Amino acid sequence: MGIRKKTASKNPPVLSHEFVIQNHADIVSCVAMVFLLGLMFEITSKFAVIFITVQYNVTISTNEETAVNHFHHGIKDLATIFFYMLVAIIMHAIIQEYVLDKLNRKKHFSKTKHSKFNESGQLSAFYLFSFCWGTSILLSENFLSNPVSLWEGYPHTLMPFQMKFYYICQLGYWLHALPELYFQKTKKEDIPRQLVYIFLYLVHIAGAYVLNLNRLGLVLLVLHYFVEFLFHVSRLVYFSNENRQMGFTVWAVLFVVGRLLTLSLSVLTVGFGLATSESQGFNWAAGNFNILFVRITVLAAICLTQAFMMWKFINFQLRRWREHSQAQTLKKKPVSTKSKSKKDKANGVNGVNSHGADSPKARKEKSS
Repeated sequence: MGIRKKTASKNPPVLSHEFVIQNHADIVSCVAMVFLLGLMFEITSKFAVIFITVQYNVTISTNEETAVNHFHHGIKDLATIFFYMLVAIIMHAIIQEYVLDKLNRKKHFSKTKHSKFNESGQLSAFYLFSFCWGTSILLSENFLSNPVSLWEGYPHTLMPFQMKFYYICQLGYWLHALPELYFQKTKKEDIPRQLVYIFLYLVHIAGAYVLNLNRLGLVLLVLHYFVEFLFHVSRLVYFSNENRQMGFTVWAVLFVVGRLLTLSLSVLTVGFGLATSESQGFNWAAGNFNILFVRITVLAAICLTQAFMMWKFINFQLRRWREHSQAQTLKKKPVSTKSKSKKDKANGVNGVNSHGADSPKARKEKSS
Protein backbone atom coordinates (compact mmCIF):
# COMPACT_ATOMS: atom_id res chain seq x y z
CA MET A 1 0.00 0.00 0.00
CA GLY A 2 1.53 3.32 -1.06
CA ILE A 3 2.03 6.23 1.31
CA ARG A 4 -0.69 8.84 0.92
CA LYS A 5 0.74 12.26 0.02
CA LYS A 6 -0.12 15.16 2.25
CA THR A 7 -2.31 17.69 0.53
CA ALA A 8 -0.80 21.15 0.40
CA SER A 9 -2.54 23.71 2.56
CA LYS A 10 -4.44 26.36 0.64
CA ASN A 11 -3.61 28.98 3.25
CA PRO A 12 0.08 29.95 3.48
CA PRO A 13 1.81 30.00 6.90
CA VAL A 14 1.09 33.07 9.02
CA LEU A 15 3.62 35.91 8.54
CA SER A 16 5.18 34.17 5.54
CA HIS A 17 5.88 36.20 2.40
CA GLU A 18 2.90 34.70 0.60
CA PHE A 19 0.62 35.37 3.57
CA VAL A 20 1.66 39.04 3.73
CA ILE A 21 1.23 39.48 -0.03
CA GLN A 22 -2.22 37.87 -0.11
CA ASN A 23 -3.51 39.74 2.95
CA HIS A 24 -1.56 43.01 2.77
CA ALA A 25 -4.72 45.10 2.25
CA ASP A 26 -6.35 43.66 5.38
CA ILE A 27 -3.15 44.13 7.40
CA VAL A 28 -2.78 47.75 6.29
CA SER A 29 -6.49 48.38 6.98
CA CYS A 30 -5.99 47.20 10.56
CA VAL A 31 -3.02 49.55 10.99
CA ALA A 32 -5.04 52.48 9.63
CA MET A 33 -7.95 51.54 11.90
CA VAL A 34 -5.65 51.84 14.92
CA PHE A 35 -5.07 55.52 14.11
CA LEU A 36 -8.80 56.11 13.60
CA LEU A 37 -9.64 54.43 16.90
CA GLY A 38 -7.07 56.67 18.54
CA LEU A 39 -9.37 59.63 17.89
CA MET A 40 -11.96 58.15 20.26
CA PHE A 41 -9.83 58.43 23.39
CA GLU A 42 -8.57 61.66 24.89
CA ILE A 43 -5.15 60.25 25.77
CA THR A 44 -4.37 59.10 22.22
CA SER A 45 -6.37 61.67 20.23
CA LYS A 46 -3.58 64.25 20.26
CA PHE A 47 -1.22 61.67 18.78
CA ALA A 48 -3.73 60.31 16.23
CA VAL A 49 -4.67 63.77 14.97
CA ILE A 50 -1.11 64.31 13.75
CA PHE A 51 -1.49 61.36 11.36
CA ILE A 52 -5.01 61.98 10.12
CA THR A 53 -5.55 65.74 9.86
CA VAL A 54 -3.57 68.41 8.02
CA GLN A 55 -1.20 70.24 10.38
CA TYR A 56 0.17 73.80 10.74
CA ASN A 57 -3.04 75.77 10.48
CA VAL A 58 -2.76 79.58 10.27
CA THR A 59 -5.90 81.71 10.55
CA ILE A 60 -5.87 85.01 8.69
CA SER A 61 -8.62 87.53 9.44
CA THR A 62 -9.55 89.53 6.36
CA ASN A 63 -12.02 91.62 8.35
CA GLU A 64 -13.90 91.41 11.61
CA GLU A 65 -16.41 88.85 10.35
CA THR A 66 -14.52 86.49 8.01
CA ALA A 67 -11.39 84.45 8.69
CA VAL A 68 -9.45 82.38 6.15
CA ASN A 69 -7.51 79.26 7.11
CA HIS A 70 -4.17 78.61 5.44
CA PHE A 71 -1.47 76.02 6.05
CA HIS A 72 2.30 75.82 5.81
CA HIS A 73 4.55 72.75 5.73
CA GLY A 74 6.55 71.24 8.57
CA ILE A 75 8.07 68.07 9.98
CA LYS A 76 4.71 66.75 11.24
CA ASP A 77 3.60 66.38 7.63
CA LEU A 78 5.66 63.18 7.49
CA ALA A 79 3.18 61.51 9.84
CA THR A 80 0.22 62.65 7.72
CA ILE A 81 1.94 61.44 4.55
CA PHE A 82 2.50 58.04 6.18
CA PHE A 83 -1.19 57.67 7.04
CA TYR A 84 -2.36 58.57 3.54
CA MET A 85 0.23 56.19 2.14
CA LEU A 86 -1.69 53.47 4.01
CA VAL A 87 -4.94 54.77 2.50
CA ALA A 88 -3.37 54.60 -0.98
CA ILE A 89 -2.41 50.95 -0.43
CA ILE A 90 -6.00 50.14 0.57
CA MET A 91 -7.45 51.98 -2.44
CA HIS A 92 -4.95 50.22 -4.72
CA ALA A 93 -6.17 46.83 -3.46
CA ILE A 94 -9.85 47.81 -3.88
CA ILE A 95 -9.37 48.90 -7.51
CA GLN A 96 -7.33 45.78 -8.22
CA GLU A 97 -9.81 43.31 -6.75
CA TYR A 98 -13.15 44.82 -7.75
CA VAL A 99 -12.29 46.32 -11.15
CA LEU A 100 -9.06 45.13 -12.76
CA ASP A 101 -9.17 41.47 -11.72
CA LYS A 102 -12.72 41.13 -13.09
CA LEU A 103 -11.67 42.66 -16.42
CA ASN A 104 -8.61 40.40 -16.57
CA ARG A 105 -10.75 37.30 -16.12
CA LYS A 106 -13.00 38.39 -18.99
CA LYS A 107 -10.17 39.25 -21.40
CA HIS A 108 -7.85 36.29 -20.62
CA PHE A 109 -4.66 38.30 -21.05
CA SER A 110 -1.19 36.76 -21.16
CA LYS A 111 1.13 37.25 -18.17
CA THR A 112 2.94 40.16 -19.84
CA LYS A 113 -0.26 41.94 -20.84
CA HIS A 114 -1.77 41.14 -17.45
CA SER A 115 0.89 43.10 -15.54
CA LYS A 116 0.84 46.01 -18.02
CA PHE A 117 -2.96 46.14 -17.94
CA ASN A 118 -2.93 46.31 -14.14
CA GLU A 119 -0.29 49.04 -14.19
CA SER A 120 -2.18 51.17 -16.70
CA GLY A 121 -5.48 50.57 -14.91
CA GLN A 122 -4.14 51.75 -11.57
CA LEU A 123 -2.30 54.76 -13.00
CA SER A 124 -5.15 55.90 -15.25
CA ALA A 125 -7.50 55.99 -12.24
CA PHE A 126 -4.96 57.95 -10.20
CA TYR A 127 -4.09 60.37 -13.01
CA LEU A 128 -7.75 61.10 -13.75
CA PHE A 129 -8.52 61.75 -10.08
CA SER A 130 -5.42 63.93 -9.60
CA PHE A 131 -6.06 65.88 -12.81
CA CYS A 132 -9.67 66.70 -11.89
CA TRP A 133 -8.74 67.61 -8.31
CA GLY A 134 -5.77 69.74 -9.37
CA THR A 135 -7.80 71.53 -12.04
CA SER A 136 -10.48 72.45 -9.50
CA ILE A 137 -7.79 73.98 -7.25
CA LEU A 138 -6.31 75.96 -10.15
CA LEU A 139 -9.72 77.34 -11.07
CA SER A 140 -10.72 78.20 -7.51
CA GLU A 141 -7.42 80.00 -6.84
CA ASN A 142 -7.41 81.75 -10.27
CA PHE A 143 -3.87 80.59 -11.10
CA LEU A 144 -4.73 79.98 -14.75
CA SER A 145 -6.33 83.36 -15.33
CA ASN A 146 -3.45 85.13 -13.58
CA PRO A 147 -0.13 83.43 -14.52
CA VAL A 148 1.86 86.17 -12.75
CA SER A 149 0.68 84.68 -9.46
CA LEU A 150 3.01 81.73 -10.08
CA TRP A 151 5.97 83.86 -8.95
CA GLU A 152 4.41 87.04 -7.59
CA GLY A 153 4.52 87.22 -3.80
CA TYR A 154 7.14 84.48 -3.42
CA PRO A 155 7.75 82.73 -1.04
CA HIS A 156 4.33 81.10 -1.09
CA THR A 157 4.60 79.64 2.39
CA LEU A 158 0.85 79.65 3.05
CA MET A 159 -1.41 77.30 1.12
CA PRO A 160 -5.18 76.78 1.14
CA PHE A 161 -6.36 73.50 2.64
CA GLN A 162 -7.08 71.85 -0.71
CA MET A 163 -3.62 72.58 -2.07
CA LYS A 164 -1.77 71.28 0.98
CA PHE A 165 -3.95 68.18 1.18
CA TYR A 166 -3.31 67.63 -2.55
CA TYR A 167 0.45 67.58 -1.99
CA ILE A 168 0.08 65.30 1.05
CA CYS A 169 -1.92 62.80 -1.00
CA GLN A 170 0.50 62.99 -3.93
CA LEU A 171 3.49 62.20 -1.74
CA GLY A 172 1.54 59.45 0.03
CA TYR A 173 0.56 57.85 -3.28
CA TRP A 174 4.05 57.75 -4.74
CA LEU A 175 5.48 56.45 -1.47
CA HIS A 176 2.90 53.65 -1.52
CA ALA A 177 4.27 52.59 -4.91
CA LEU A 178 7.45 51.35 -3.19
CA PRO A 179 5.86 48.58 -1.05
CA GLU A 180 3.52 47.79 -3.96
CA LEU A 181 6.56 46.52 -5.87
CA TYR A 182 6.71 43.76 -3.25
CA PHE A 183 2.97 43.25 -2.87
CA GLN A 184 2.42 42.93 -6.64
CA LYS A 185 5.41 40.58 -7.13
CA THR A 186 7.00 42.89 -9.68
CA LYS A 187 9.55 41.19 -11.94
CA LYS A 188 13.19 41.90 -11.16
CA GLU A 189 13.81 43.31 -14.63
CA ASP A 190 10.91 45.79 -14.20
CA ILE A 191 11.93 47.05 -10.74
CA PRO A 192 14.70 49.49 -11.91
CA ARG A 193 12.30 51.17 -14.36
CA GLN A 194 9.64 51.48 -11.68
CA LEU A 195 12.09 52.87 -9.12
CA VAL A 196 13.34 55.52 -11.55
CA TYR A 197 9.94 57.09 -12.20
CA ILE A 198 8.85 56.76 -8.55
CA PHE A 199 12.04 58.56 -7.52
CA LEU A 200 11.48 61.31 -10.11
CA TYR A 201 7.92 61.91 -8.93
CA LEU A 202 8.92 62.06 -5.26
CA VAL A 203 11.87 64.40 -5.86
CA HIS A 204 9.91 66.86 -8.01
CA ILE A 205 6.76 66.92 -5.85
CA ALA A 206 8.70 67.15 -2.58
CA GLY A 207 10.99 69.79 -4.09
CA ALA A 208 8.08 72.00 -5.12
CA TYR A 209 6.48 71.48 -1.69
CA VAL A 210 9.57 72.25 0.42
CA LEU A 211 10.93 75.10 -1.73
CA ASN A 212 7.52 76.83 -1.66
CA LEU A 213 7.11 76.51 -5.42
CA ASN A 214 3.74 74.86 -4.81
CA ARG A 215 1.84 76.95 -7.38
CA LEU A 216 4.21 76.15 -10.22
CA GLY A 217 4.35 72.52 -9.11
CA LEU A 218 0.56 72.23 -9.15
CA VAL A 219 0.28 73.61 -12.70
CA LEU A 220 3.01 71.29 -13.99
CA LEU A 221 1.49 68.26 -12.24
CA VAL A 222 -1.96 68.87 -13.73
CA LEU A 223 -0.45 69.28 -17.21
CA HIS A 224 1.68 66.16 -16.85
CA TYR A 225 -1.10 64.01 -15.38
CA PHE A 226 -3.45 64.84 -18.25
CA VAL A 227 -0.92 63.66 -20.84
CA GLU A 228 -0.08 60.52 -18.86
CA PHE A 229 -3.77 59.74 -18.41
CA LEU A 230 -4.23 59.74 -22.20
CA PHE A 231 -1.31 57.35 -22.62
CA HIS A 232 -2.55 54.77 -20.13
CA VAL A 233 -6.13 54.94 -21.40
CA SER A 234 -4.79 54.41 -24.94
CA ARG A 235 -2.83 51.42 -23.70
CA LEU A 236 -5.93 49.94 -22.03
CA VAL A 237 -7.87 50.35 -25.29
CA TYR A 238 -4.99 48.80 -27.23
CA PHE A 239 -4.94 45.74 -24.96
CA SER A 240 -8.66 45.27 -25.59
CA ASN A 241 -8.32 45.68 -29.36
CA GLU A 242 -4.87 45.92 -30.96
CA ASN A 243 -6.29 47.62 -34.05
CA ARG A 244 -7.24 50.71 -32.05
CA GLN A 245 -4.05 52.78 -31.93
CA MET A 246 -5.42 56.25 -32.62
CA GLY A 247 -5.04 57.17 -28.95
CA PHE A 248 -1.26 56.78 -29.15
CA THR A 249 -1.14 59.30 -32.00
CA VAL A 250 -3.10 61.88 -29.99
CA TRP A 251 -0.93 61.20 -26.96
CA ALA A 252 2.28 61.59 -28.99
CA VAL A 253 1.28 65.08 -30.14
CA LEU A 254 0.17 66.20 -26.68
CA PHE A 255 3.29 64.70 -25.09
CA VAL A 256 5.57 66.97 -27.13
CA VAL A 257 3.29 69.96 -26.47
CA GLY A 258 3.32 69.14 -22.76
CA ARG A 259 7.12 69.07 -22.64
CA LEU A 260 7.32 72.45 -24.38
CA LEU A 261 4.76 74.00 -22.03
CA THR A 262 6.56 72.57 -19.00
CA LEU A 263 9.88 74.06 -20.06
CA SER A 264 8.29 77.39 -20.99
CA LEU A 265 6.43 77.78 -17.68
CA SER A 266 9.49 76.70 -15.67
CA VAL A 267 11.84 79.14 -17.38
CA LEU A 268 9.26 81.93 -17.20
CA THR A 269 8.59 81.39 -13.48
CA VAL A 270 12.02 80.45 -12.13
CA GLY A 271 14.35 81.98 -14.71
CA PHE A 272 12.60 85.33 -15.17
CA GLY A 273 9.87 85.78 -12.55
CA LEU A 274 11.87 84.85 -9.45
CA ALA A 275 15.07 86.35 -10.83
CA THR A 276 13.43 89.79 -11.04
CA SER A 277 11.50 89.41 -7.79
CA GLU A 278 12.12 91.82 -4.93
CA SER A 279 12.44 89.00 -2.37
CA GLN A 280 15.99 87.90 -3.18
CA GLY A 281 18.14 85.95 -0.73
CA PHE A 282 18.13 82.83 1.41
CA ASN A 283 16.07 82.70 4.60
CA TRP A 284 15.20 79.24 5.94
CA ALA A 285 12.87 80.55 8.65
CA ALA A 286 10.88 82.65 6.18
CA GLY A 287 10.89 79.88 3.55
CA ASN A 288 12.72 82.03 1.02
CA PHE A 289 15.04 80.07 -1.30
CA ASN A 290 15.27 82.67 -4.05
CA ILE A 291 19.01 82.56 -4.74
CA LEU A 292 20.87 81.87 -7.98
CA PHE A 293 22.11 78.40 -6.96
CA VAL A 294 18.60 77.17 -6.10
CA ARG A 295 17.10 78.62 -9.27
CA ILE A 296 19.76 76.98 -11.45
CA THR A 297 19.34 73.66 -9.62
CA VAL A 298 15.56 73.72 -10.07
CA LEU A 299 15.78 74.56 -13.77
CA ALA A 300 18.49 71.94 -14.33
CA ALA A 301 16.39 69.25 -12.63
CA ILE A 302 13.33 70.13 -14.72
CA CYS A 303 15.27 70.35 -18.00
CA LEU A 304 17.12 67.06 -17.41
CA THR A 305 13.86 65.31 -16.55
CA GLN A 306 12.17 66.62 -19.71
CA ALA A 307 15.19 65.55 -21.80
CA PHE A 308 15.06 62.07 -20.23
CA MET A 309 11.34 61.80 -20.96
CA MET A 310 11.85 62.89 -24.58
CA TRP A 311 14.60 60.30 -24.99
CA LYS A 312 12.28 57.57 -23.65
CA PHE A 313 9.50 58.89 -25.89
CA ILE A 314 11.66 58.75 -29.04
CA ASN A 315 12.78 55.20 -28.23
CA PHE A 316 9.15 54.21 -27.69
CA GLN A 317 8.09 55.67 -31.04
CA LEU A 318 11.00 54.02 -32.88
CA ARG A 319 10.10 50.66 -31.35
CA ARG A 320 6.46 51.09 -32.39
CA TRP A 321 7.44 52.00 -35.97
CA ARG A 322 9.81 49.04 -36.12
CA GLU A 323 7.14 46.65 -34.90
CA HIS A 324 4.63 48.12 -37.35
CA SER A 325 7.02 47.75 -40.31
CA GLN A 326 7.81 44.16 -39.31
CA ALA A 327 4.10 43.37 -39.09
CA GLN A 328 3.53 44.85 -42.55
CA THR A 329 6.42 42.81 -43.96
CA LEU A 330 5.03 39.60 -42.50
CA LYS A 331 1.62 40.37 -44.00
CA LYS A 332 3.08 40.92 -47.49
CA LYS A 333 5.21 37.74 -47.56
CA PRO A 334 2.37 35.16 -47.54
CA VAL A 335 0.50 37.11 -50.23
CA SER A 336 3.52 37.22 -52.56
CA THR A 337 4.30 33.51 -51.97
CA LYS A 338 0.69 32.57 -52.69
CA SER A 339 0.58 34.57 -55.92
CA LYS A 340 3.93 33.10 -56.99
CA SER A 341 2.72 29.52 -56.44
CA LYS A 342 -0.39 30.22 -58.55
CA LYS A 343 1.77 31.63 -61.33
CA ASP A 344 4.15 28.65 -61.25
CA LYS A 345 1.23 26.25 -61.30
CA ALA A 346 -0.21 27.99 -64.34
CA ASN A 347 3.16 27.76 -66.14
CA GLY A 348 3.56 24.08 -65.30
CA VAL A 349 6.31 24.51 -62.78
CA ASN A 350 6.66 21.85 -60.06
CA GLY A 351 3.98 19.68 -61.70
CA VAL A 352 2.18 18.77 -64.88
CA ASN A 353 0.43 21.62 -66.64
CA SER A 354 -3.32 21.38 -66.29
CA HIS A 355 -3.55 22.01 -70.04
CA GLY A 356 -0.80 19.52 -70.95
CA ALA A 357 -3.17 17.48 -73.07
CA ASP A 358 -3.69 20.47 -75.36
CA SER A 359 0.03 21.10 -76.00
CA PRO A 360 1.36 20.51 -79.59
CA LYS A 361 3.52 17.59 -78.47
CA ALA A 362 0.61 15.89 -76.78
CA ARG A 363 -1.61 16.41 -79.82
CA LYS A 364 1.10 14.92 -82.08
CA GLU A 365 1.51 11.84 -79.91
CA LYS A 366 -2.24 11.45 -79.78
CA SER A 367 -2.62 11.63 -83.57
CA SER A 368 0.15 9.09 -84.11
